[in-house]
Amino acid sequence: MSNPGTPTFDQLRIFLAVVDTGSFAGAARKLNRAVSVVSYGISNLEAQLGLMLFDREGTRKPQLTVAGRAVLAEARGVAEGIDGLRAKVKGLLDGLEAEVDLAVDVMFPAERLGVVLRAFQTEFPTVQLRLHVEALGAITAMVLDGRAVIGISGPLFAGTGGLDSVATGTVALVPVAAPDHPLGRMTAIPPGAGRNYTQLVLSDRSRFTEGRDFSVVSARTWRLADLGAKHALLRQGIGWGNMPLPMVEADLVSGTLVHLQMPDHPGGTYRFAGIWRRDLPPGPAASWLIDRFVAQCDLDAPGLDLPDV
Repeated sequence: MSNPGTPTFDQLRIFLAVVDTGSFAGAARKLNRAVSVVSYGISNLEAQLGLMLFDREGTRKPQLTVAGRAVLAEARGVAEGIDGLRAKVKGLLDGLEAEVDLAVDVMFPAERLGVVLRAFQTEFPTVQLRLHVEALGAITAMVLDGRAVIGISGPLFAGTGGLDSVATGTVALVPVAAPDHPLGRMTAIPPGAGRNYTQLVLSDRSRFTEGRDFSVVSARTWRLADLGAKHALLRQGIGWGNMPLPMVEADLVSGTLVHLQMPDHPGGTYRFAGIWRRDLPPGPAASWLIDRFVAQCDLDAPGLDLPDV
């Protein structure tokens, strides 16, 4: 049974250069080496592996053998892994974080979040991102506890000591219900009508919101920690409640939900802020994220002239 040797990274780089350029001379130019050095490197690699990687007979250009094609994918994987390792180490030496924990309020528009994170992946390919999507005071709790280095929080962080913040946009919250819900069938909703029907209320388990209610007007409530579940139950006609306008715009157009024109409960403007601990300022990658979220403030939809929630 044959045991192949261990090729060097330089041998693999030479092998990939020959494949990518199509010739030994092309590889030599790409690597700024002599052709003889490239040829010698390939011969040594073949000796190490015990395989012929190129068919050099009858053609001016070396052609990969069956064994060469089989080895190619593994060689690329090793080379990309080494390049990634070097990039990560360079980033660490330059002060770049190895990872960033980001906590985002569930009300934040998903499309805007996706645009920022896609750009982040391109800009910082070596930085591992951990994304936490939470509700209400849980964002502040995660940042204060050090479980997230930065957060995109709703207004509940205000007044919390030890935090710095910067505005990162708004979203409109509007009261909605299914068209067959009693409130959805009313052409004119009288003041106080919302108190007579089950209100679906977003909640969380953080210490910042324990025992507190926000925009609750009904004596009958269902508490949910998941905004997606609240959306689904609203569409089923189980109750009424506030939702971020971008999340229900398609429902309002299709008629699966209706915007409730409630004179005493019109909804509100939900303001976001990037937050971080004053004693743990964000590093380069986290600061870049904050800057991108701030830049997206220009994408805020024209206001519905709603009061702040």
